[in-house]
Amino acid sequence: MDDRGRRDALTMGKRLSERGVKPDLLVSSPALRALTTAQLIADEIGYQRKGIVVDERIYASSPDGLLAVVCALDHKLKRVMLFGHNPEFTDLSHRLSSEITDMPTCAVAEFRFDVKAWADVGEIGPAKTNLDVPKK
Repeated sequence: MDDRGRRDALTMGKRLSERGVKPDLLVSSPALRALTTAQLIADEIGYQRKGIVVDERIYASSPDGLLAVVCALDHKLKRVMLFGHNPEFTDLSHRLSSEITDMPTCAVAEFRFDVKAWADVGEIGPAKTNLDVPKK
């Protein structure tokens, strides 16, 4: 990861920390850039690096593949962060909410769903959508 990528990850991590974001789980692609971003953000929000789950399905995936990862999450988890790659993350985000048309590097898309199980994500639109980008 280059210096700019590191700065962007730290910027986004600080913003998430300031907002009090406390995910139950972080899931990352095994790719170095995605995993490094997950680790830097974990540090900023007080999440232990050893708790990051590396999921091979996120690397070289598709929007359907990413949605399958989300739908398979344990129902006990309430807040989950995924770290991966474009264009797949932009495509999935746009599929979930037409409000999101582009996700630059290190962008954070937040979706809140009024569902009882992760398996229901994608069946209905999100109750809330937010997109934050490093240059904001």
